This record gives sequence, structure tokens and C-alpha cells, in this order.
Amino acid sequence: MTAPSRTLGIAFSDGDRTSRLAGAVVRRDGTLDGLAFGRCTVGGTDATDAAVALFDALDREDVRHVACAGVAPAWFNLLDLRRLHEALDRPVYAVSYEASPGLEPALCDAFDGDALDRRLDVYRSLPPRVPVERDGEGERDSPNDRPAPLFVRAVGIDDGRAAAAVRDLLRDGFRRPEPLRLAAIAASAHREATAGG
Repeated sequence: MTAPSRTLGIAFSDGDRTSRLAGAVVRRDGTLDGLAFGRCTVGGTDATDAAVALFDALDREDVRHVACAGVAPAWFNLLDLRRLHEALDRPVYAVSYEASPGLEPALCDAFDGDALDRRLDVYRSLPPRVPVERDGEGERDSPNDRPAPLFVRAVGIDDGRAAAAVRDLLRDGFRRPEPLRLAAIAASAHREATAGG
């Protein structure tokens, strides 16, 4: 499977209290084809709603897949991938770049009571992460190293197809799929441009 004709990448850039998010619509060939912006609360529970609002603001029926930069932006403001999939009616996957034992210990350290329970409910509803095989390509610290790890969680598409789509969105020399790389640049620029606002 190759990447879909257009993928929406969603990334976040955190300030002290507000995280700015950007959505980058990227064509299969890597061309940027649209941008939208939003915001959510650092440490809150509104990241999923902000992602849905961003998608709605774009009003792009031609977007075929939605890729998210991780599942815990804005200091554990967890993305509910199942709810995103249902609201957007598109395959949704989250991409991450490090091996991890999971977020439950960190969530338990940072929250308690209802705040913890809400986050654990969302976290436990997420599909498992699966590694994306990279055929020897990708960012390395030295020529003899293995490529940097890459993982995906997918809803609305099977793991193998999601991994293939992510792999097809990688560009030479970059660790992140192009929609997420461009969304991260846009989110950071948006945060800097709106600092204090």
C-alpha cells in the first residue's frame, strides 16, 4: 500500500498554559496542500476536541488519512484515537519515535482522582503500538546503526496498512513522516507568533 492521496498531519507545540496545534494537509508526493490551526490546554482534556475542530475548519473532503504526532501532547492532554476516527470518519493513526514501557506510570505520578481516571480510560482504550519496519532506511547516529525506531497506533485501518502508509510518507533524511514534520514546523511557528495571545 502506498500513502493516500492526501494525509492530514496534526502536531502540537506547547507553551506554558496553551498548546498550539497545526494541521498540515500533504499530498502523496510531499507537497503541502493546506494548513489550519487550533489550540488546547496544557494539562487539560481538550486535545481531541481541538483536533476535531481543526479538521472541521479545514473542510477538506479529500483528506483520506489523519496522522497524529503521538497520543499525549500538551502534558498528557491525551488524544482519543477511537473518538477521532468516529468523528472524522477517516483512518487515524498516531506515530511515535521511541521505545517506551507505556504512559501509565507517568500518568499516575502526575494525576490522581477523577483526573487520573479520565486519562487512564482514554489511554487504556488506545490500540497497541506496533513497530514500523524501515527497510534499512531512516535517520541514524552512524552508518552502522540501525534506523531510528518508529511506531504506529492505528484505528480504522489495520496495523500493516497503517505502517506501510507511514513508511511511504517518510522522505530521505527525515525521521518523521512528511505531514507530521510540516505540521510540527507550523505548530511551532504558530505558538511563537501568538506568544502572549
